[in-house]
Parts: sequence; C-alpha cells; structure tokens
Amino acid sequence: MVTLNRIYTRTGDNGTTRLASGQPVSKAGLRVEAYGAVDETNACVGLVRLHTGDDAELDAMLSRIQNELFDLGADLATPAKPGETEGSALRIVPSQIARLEQEIDRLNDALPALTSFILPGGTPAASALHLARTVCRRAERAAVRLREDAAEPVSDDAIRYLNRLSDFLFVASRHANGRGTSEVLWRSGATR
Repeated sequence: MVTLNRIYTRTGDNGTTRLASGQPVSKAGLRVEAYGAVDETNACVGLVRLHTGDDAELDAMLSRIQNELFDLGADLATPAKPGETEGSALRIVPSQIARLEQEIDRLNDALPALTSFILPGGTPAASALHLARTVCRRAERAAVRLREDAAEPVSDDAIRYLNRLSDFLFVASRHANGRGTSEVLWRSGATR
C-alpha cells in the first residue's frame, strides 16, 4: 500500500528524481521519459473513460488497462538487477499481453474490414482513444530508446505490452465510432 502524506518534498527542485530503487536520476533521463509517457497514456485513458457512456464492456477493459499502466510504470521505474528472481519486482507478464490480444480480436471481429486509413476523430470516445494511442506510441518509442541507446535493462514484455496496447487503442477507437460506421476516412489528395 502507498501512503502519501506530503505532496511536495522539494527534493526534485534541482532537476532530479529517484527511481523505485532509490537511485537518483535526472528528470530528463530516458527512463523517466519512458515511465512519464506511460503516465500520460494513463491520463489519456482516463479521459476516454469520460466518454464510454453505456459501453460497460469497453469501460471495464479500460479500467483494467489503467491499473496495468501503473504496473508498467513501476516496471519501467525499477531497473532489473542481474539475477533478479521472479516476483522480486512488479513486472508486466505475458498473460497481460495475451489478454490484450484476446480483447483486440474480440473487438476487431465485430468491425468491417478497413478500406482506407482513418483520421483521428468521430465520437468523443474515439477521438480520445486516438489521442491515447499516439501517446502510447510515444511511450513505446521512449522505452525502445531506453533499451537501445542507454543500454538500460527494459523487459521485452514491457515493450510488447506497449505495442499491443496501441493496437488495442486503435481497434477500440473503431469500436467507439459506431463499430466502424462513423469513422472519419482519409481521402488521399482530396484537398489539392
């Protein structure tokens, strides 16, 4: 359980923060950027939930995803240690990715085939899902950059989760646009 009695501590006034391990790092560091973008994704998902209306199934999926995004933030804020044992740190696990895949398939099976690229828009829920998707893609890029450029340990499952989540958010946006009937289609070269 987390207890927060004081919201400001002034310890970050010099541009540093601490990882879950207690290690001080720059607030501009790649790891902080990665879990910060995950936090932004979570905020966008919260915005989506304001617009899900009577779609209890989608809202339940998004509620679970918000909790999983906190798990993911903890995963990214806790660099793996050599010889780390399973369960010693909160990590994204394959079953979370598999559940996203099942939900993508379930939503996608009820949608018409795509005949064009889709512009972000349509219903308020779909528009907010597109925003969440693009922020999620940024989080994914930051996590990949962290793993590649800084030679920092980032779990493969964390990156897989972000990749699958952005796919889920895309399919969910189509679902929220009248199950594909209210989509805003790209008209190539239409404004020339």
